[in-house]
Amino acid sequence: MKFIWIDKSLSKEHYAEHVDKDFYPDLERYITEGPVIAMVLEGVEAVKIVRKMVGSTAPNEALPGTIRGDFAHITRDFANDRGSSIKNLIHASGTPEEAKQEIELYFEEPELHSYKTVHEAHILAE
Repeated sequence: MKFIWIDKSLSKEHYAEHVDKDFYPDLERYITEGPVIAMVLEGVEAVKIVRKMVGSTAPNEALPGTIRGDFAHITRDFANDRGSSIKNLIHASGTPEEAKQEIELYFEEPELHSYKTVHEAHILAE
């Protein structure tokens, strides 16, 4: 985990598939307006579990108890009426392949650490 500022160049890499879309300038403004915490989590089906904890990308559709459901309340219509993107507080990779790509964008190899948890060492070892 690290606290970083995302500049315009990194934003364009992160959102490469959206750069030519009408809503990209607002995405870039949002992701570059303040520091972010980038983190890597690993574990059995980590991407799927993190997505479940984060909640729907439309905050008003996110279930209570998810990060977006509890802390982000903007609807798609509200954002569209104002010509902005949904500022939904948190990003989570959608697939393991996307996670690998994003990890490579934000972290150098020496910054990544793996270790066996108590769960892995004692329960999964059987």
